[in-house]
Amino acid sequence: QVQLLESGGGSVQAGGSLRLSCAASEYTYSSGSMAWFRQAPGKEREGVAGIYFGNGRTYYANFVKGRFTISQDNAKNTLYLQMNSLEREDTGMYYCAAAPGWNGGSWWGLKDTYKYWGQGTQVTVSS
Repeated sequence: QVQLLESGGGSVQAGGSLRLSCAASEYTYSSGSMAWFRQAPGKEREGVAGIYFGNGRTYYANFVKGRFTISQDNAKNTLYLQMNSLEREDTGMYYCAAAPGWNGGSWWGLKDTYKYWGQGTQVTVSS
């Protein structure tokens, strides 16, 4: 059973940075795809960034392009989300998700693409 554990969330002022981590057990970061999602209170969970491990292709939501970077460290079995120039609108619970065997594509931002989910880590951005 794949287990995902996020960490690195916290409170930061607008313009600041955070790096989220997602550690996985029983999952190989060299196959399939993973992504970061977020959910603000009262809103739907939305895709933030995704990565297909087969060729390293990355995907980003328009609202984070140029500010966030998704990456992985295979040796540590860890997925990262570097978040810079944070805005109040980035506040929410951030989740990592895994889709073993999925080869990436335009569906990266759909929740149903992913089989495994972490419990989330809270990010709060204040002005």
